[in-house]
Order: sequence, then C-alpha cells, then structure tokens
Amino acid sequence: MDILIIDDSPITIALLRRLVEKMPHCRALPFTSAAQALAWCAVNDPDLVIVDYLMPEMDGIEFSRAFRAMPAKADTPLLMVTAADDRELRHRALELGINDFLNKPFDQIELQARARNMLALRSSQKKLANRALLLADEVANATREITARERETLLCLGRAAEHRDPETHEHIMRMSNYSRVIANRLGLSEEECDLILLASPLHDIGKIGTPDHILLKPGRLTPEEFEIMKLHTVIGQKILENSASPVLRAGGLIAISHHEKFDGSGYPNAAKGKDIPLHGRIVAVADVFDALTSERPYKKAWDLDRATSLILDSRGGHFDPECVDAFFDAFDQVLEIRGRYQETELREPSAAPAEAAVA
Repeated sequence: MDILIIDDSPITIALLRRLVEKMPHCRALPFTSAAQALAWCAVNDPDLVIVDYLMPEMDGIEFSRAFRAMPAKADTPLLMVTAADDRELRHRALELGINDFLNKPFDQIELQARARNMLALRSSQKKLANRALLLADEVANATREITARERETLLCLGRAAEHRDPETHEHIMRMSNYSRVIANRLGLSEEECDLILLASPLHDIGKIGTPDHILLKPGRLTPEEFEIMKLHTVIGQKILENSASPVLRAGGLIAISHHEKFDGSGYPNAAKGKDIPLHGRIVAVADVFDALTSERPYKKAWDLDRATSLILDSRGGHFDPECVDAFFDAFDQVLEIRGRYQETELREPSAAPAEAAVA
C-alpha cells in the first residue's frame, strides 16, 4: 500500500520512511514539498497520508484542505504529525478531515500501530468500493437481460397482430426504425428515440380484436365495416395503456393516435395538429411510407418517386409538416434501413387492399 510522507525535514523523512518500509506490503513515498506532494496526488491515490503540521509555504492544514477538495480523496486516511499540543489546532484539523494525530518526538510502536489501523480502514474502504462496483456490474447485466427480454416480448406482441394481418416482420422493423430516425432528426433525446423504436411495433396490436371477416376481407370495406376496423386503435390503447412499462404505455399512445391526421380528418378522435401526440404523428409518416413502398399479395410496391410525392403532397394534410421534413432530411438513413430489412416472404392473398392499409 502506498504511504505518502510529507515533511520539510530530510531527517524526519528518512526516519518515517524507514519505519514505514518495515511494515509488510507498504511503500513509502516521501516529499519535502507539500505542493509537489499535492501535484502527485492529483493523478495518484495514496492509501495513507502522513503530513507534518509545521512546514514552509504550505503547512499541514492547508495541504489537508486542498487534498480533501480533490476528487475521490474524501475518505483517504490522513495522519498529522505535530509537536504542538494545541487543542484549537486539533479541532480545526479534525474539521478538515484529519483522522488522527501523532506527537513529536514520535514513538516507533505508536506510529506503526496507528498506521496499521488506518491502512486496515483503507483496505476495508477499497473492498467496499470494489464490491459496489461488482454489484453495479451485476445490476447492469441484469438490466440488460431484462431489457433484451422486454424487447423480445414487444416484438412478439407486434407479431401477434401480424399473424392476423398481411404485414411482415420486416415491415415492423422498417417502420419502427424509420420512426426512430424521424424522432432523432426532430431533436428528441436518445432515450425518447429508443422508446419510439421499441413502442412503434405495437401500433396495430388492437387488430387482434378485429373480426376476421373484416380484417381479412379481400375487397374494399363497407362504411359499416370500416367503422369496426377503426376500433383497432381504441382496442390497442386499452390493451396497453395501464401497463407499468413506459414502453407499453407509449405503445398504447401510438395505437390510439397513429391514424389521426394533421388536418383533423383522421380517426378515432378526429384530433388535429399538435393535439395529436407527437409519437403518433411520427409513426403515421413511417407507417404509411412503408405500406406504400412494400409489396403485398394484394398490391405491388409503389416506386420511391410516387411514394415520396404522396407523402410530400400530404404535408400539412395527413401528416405533420415537421415530421415530413425530418423524414426527408434523413432520407439517406431511411433508404439504408429500407435496404437492410428486405422482405423475405409474401403471404397468401387474404387481406384488404392498399387503400385500407394506408387509411
């Protein structure tokens, strides 16, 4: 263990160094200048400091005050050596964090006994700190495992709706990543961007409550059937809104709002403008763009020019202009995501036409 010795007397330094190095596993680090010792401490961590009180330029009190102000030095044991038996001095030293005193002329046995006690304290502090770091690592690992399981659960929930709808796993991955790109370009925090990435796959979870004869109808829905189809937004919110998970609650907010339109012509609440939750406004752009540019058993994929023209033409109508601008500001990232998550399979024709998917 490193024991810092600070005394302006070379004779005292030599004596203290000899006594310290007689102790097992101890290394003496002598300084005759308190300022030099302080500079060393700025980049090193001694296990014990033995400092003389009466020194030129910087005395033991001044050194201790500066030492204690350094990061991670609040608990390092300090032993002050003094020839003075001044009660006021000792009180002031104790207030600055001096742990113990040693009177000059000092006794070898007393010095080593006090040093051993302080080093035992330091050793316990280190073990406790190491244990705290170990526990922190264990908590971080457990948290990562929980987060990974939660993400897997969220994808499973998203896929539960997929199996009742022609959308593919790749659609879920693309639109959720598009949503994150938009959120990032809008200046949302990394935490909020990740929340949207995880929650957006749940946008259509309410379709598990839509009757098959409507959800899987190959032709255009009647007005009455379309009213029932709209209820998937409300069902999705009811499934998710009371969860203890922030991600699931965000998924419920997206479910109820991603079919709202900026001009107030959407559903289920005909919300308008900024009254529509931002998450829903973001996902609306991402979801429709991917629905347009994806091939399905009942339709061909639109080319990029046609799809981007529709999104731009719907700026301020269907979509929040700021979300549309953010989407196209990061369009290179959108195209990279589109290329990364290619369709692997198409389902048998069984679902509503593209107009219903985009509505």
